[in-house]
Amino acid sequence: MWFVITDGPLTITKINTVVAISGGGPQHIEKPRVEWTAEDKKKANLDNVAKDILYKTLVKNTFSKIKMCKIGKEIWEKLIQLCEENEWTKENKLFVATQKFDNIRMKPGESMTKFDEKVSSIVIELNALGKTYPNREVILKVIRGLPKE
Repeated sequence: MWFVITDGPLTITKINTVVAISGGGPQHIEKPRVEWTAEDKKKANLDNVAKDILYKTLVKNTFSKIKMCKIGKEIWEKLIQLCEENEWTKENKLFVATQKFDNIRMKPGESMTKFDEKVSSIVIELNALGKTYPNREVILKVIRGLPKE
């Protein structure tokens, strides 16, 4: 499966017996579909399986950026391109996440569970970017973000 993602779909081939008989070394040619065995069909379908696995692991925002890719290798290369961050991008993401944390407030009608999920999501995002807050500071932020009622 990994070879399909990194090298592209497998080509189902067979030995060209005409060249082999005439004394040349074995030469591979593409095998017609009517000659495919069950094993050949499984190998040919590996790219579809790889694409399906990659699609299922993506969030909607990322999926929209790779949905035009035709093969698993293209999807993988696009994901690498999207996920590789330069220093400016990382600093910008950290700044935005810090601002979200600093300005978080519970909205009217928002449940405590939803608010807690929002805070946790931001804290996880900050941790992934290398910024950690002590539990005490996170708890104080939650308390300050609650409405007076």
